[in-house]
Amino acid sequence: MKSLYFKMTIMIVLVVLISVGLLLMISYRRARDTMASQLEDSYSVQADKYAQELTAWLNSQATIVETMAVEITLNGMYEQDYETFHKYLADSFSRLNTGGYMYDIYFTYPDNSMACASDFMPDGSMDYAHERDWFKVAAETGELFYSTPYKDSDSGYSIITISKAVYKDDELQGILAVDVFVNTLIDIVRGADVATNGYAFLVDQNMGMIVHPYEAYSYDDTPPNIMSIPDSPYAEVVDNIITDSRETVFIKDYDGVTRGIVIARMNNTGWHVGIATDRNELLRNVSGLLRSFIIAAFTAIIIGICISAFMAQILNKLNRQLREQDSIQRAKITNMNVTRSLATTIDAKDRYTSGHSQRVAEYAVELARRMGKSEEEQQIVYYAGVLHDIGKIRVPEDVINKPGKLTEEEFDQIRIHPVSGYHILCGIHEDERVGYGAKYHHERYDGKGYPNGLSGKDIPEIARIIAVADSYDAMASDRSYRKALPQDVIRKEIEKGKGTQFDPEIADVMLSIIDEDKTYDLQQKEKEIDNILVVDDEKMTLMVVEHILKGMEKVRVYSARSKEEVFSVLKETKISLIMLDLKMPDIDGFELYSGIREIYDMPVVLMTGDKSAKTLQKIRELGIDDYITKPLNGAITKEVVYGVLHKGVIGSVPVS
Repeated sequence: MKSLYFKMTIMIVLVVLISVGLLLMISYRRARDTMASQLEDSYSVQADKYAQELTAWLNSQATIVETMAVEITLNGMYEQDYETFHKYLADSFSRLNTGGYMYDIYFTYPDNSMACASDFMPDGSMDYAHERDWFKVAAETGELFYSTPYKDSDSGYSIITISKAVYKDDELQGILAVDVFVNTLIDIVRGADVATNGYAFLVDQNMGMIVHPYEAYSYDDTPPNIMSIPDSPYAEVVDNIITDSRETVFIKDYDGVTRGIVIARMNNTGWHVGIATDRNELLRNVSGLLRSFIIAAFTAIIIGICISAFMAQILNKLNRQLREQDSIQRAKITNMNVTRSLATTIDAKDRYTSGHSQRVAEYAVELARRMGKSEEEQQIVYYAGVLHDIGKIRVPEDVINKPGKLTEEEFDQIRIHPVSGYHILCGIHEDERVGYGAKYHHERYDGKGYPNGLSGKDIPEIARIIAVADSYDAMASDRSYRKALPQDVIRKEIEKGKGTQFDPEIADVMLSIIDEDKTYDLQQKEKEIDNILVVDDEKMTLMVVEHILKGMEKVRVYSARSKEEVFSVLKETKISLIMLDLKMPDIDGFELYSGIREIYDMPVVLMTGDKSAKTLQKIRELGIDDYITKPLNGAITKEVVYGVLHKGVIGSVPVS
């Protein structure tokens, strides 16, 4: 009996152990496959994130090309003489190249002649109109064109060309092109947060390897085709690129390591970001999982499996949602920055209304908030307010800034700016309400406005909000023909306009805001005097700079010829900007800049005759705001000073 009991016990134990072992093995295999799949998915999401980040950066550069193409088309700049067009391109380059990403801006005519922001003059040896893709493809498609990256022989940096065709009455007038340094893209890819023994790479639309850790893929001119290098392991990767497949491909890589490759497409360029992960890294967590199963098998193996699988799914879902939210947030911030840049460009045309677009946006958002609009609706109102005058790109500056009464023809030019703004915004903003705010903000409630003579509730609500905010700021700001009106006069005008010029309900909300503003804070602020410190050991240079800046409004110039004088002025005077000579007998300009930065935080512009790539790279690395080359050009010097002083003057609303 005991022998039978012992045998049965042994049999039951063996059955239990075999069952547990089989369950453990099955569960382990399933968990291993699931975890490997989830890890592959996470690297796919990572590739998407970097593709979106690179796309957003390139879109910010492409927006500059599209905006300038619109301005050139509307104002017929290509019909101007060379000097005028060259100055326009040079001024635009100085104004827009705040990040130092652009190398040059140029416009090439079909007859192969060219106007550049730089002083480059083609010698006729190159037929750009027939030999360069950035000209041919842009002319054929009418769309933005992104070139294959190439090494610039002068700077040694990788550059791409973004181009756009300019037409008049369906006839090609020329190609606007911007050369952009791609160092930012390269740094993003090289600094990618990938797993141990992994890497990120970037491939262009022609299968050229732009960024890769293997030296054999480096290039002196254009990126090498990834299949042209001997023993290239990327045949299956190329297949995925061609078919846009998101599956993980395992290859024996250039260094003999087996890696899983996932790719993500950049929609604007047709480039692809790749993430390569060591297969052992993918399986490392799985080995740890086996040990966990062995420990947990005798206590709650089934419950443990269920909980582990459930929690893994939740964490994976949360991780994916966080990455998606991060990508959306980056896109919103990029969109907001582009919007602010456009608003700054428009306001800069009118010397009397600096900050007008931002103030209108803030007043409009406050009106919308008090009217019970959601945060999302307030965001749309903000965009509409900031961009409501974008159509003034179409209006000549001499008309906008004319101090006297406008002629009927000049007033007609003013009347078209809402229509121009609407069509510009239709092409760059997905929400049609932003375009409505621009088009209809000069309509009147009684139907006597323009451009369409709409009345009452037929006028889109967002335009009725902008109309009240715009009119209030117009009265509360200095104009070419008068100073800002007193607050009680503005209140009477708003009251008087209820039901005629303004929606009476929105006007009442504005009146309540005015009544709460006891100290008249809601008005254009008086610009403070900007104190500029010019540092140079040569007295002649100090005199030249002072003469150049003498004509700028509300600017006072201080000078210093030594390190001691610099810190003496900084200690006693609130300085808005320092213009610093790079090379002086007693001290290096870079060293002096670093010394100033340890104590003070104000923008610095470097003055130098050294135009070498090494010097320009160091300027960028140190974060110096801008530089001017000697001999100083008066117009460029003033534009750099103006741009640096007014950088960041546009405010913001929270990006939700």
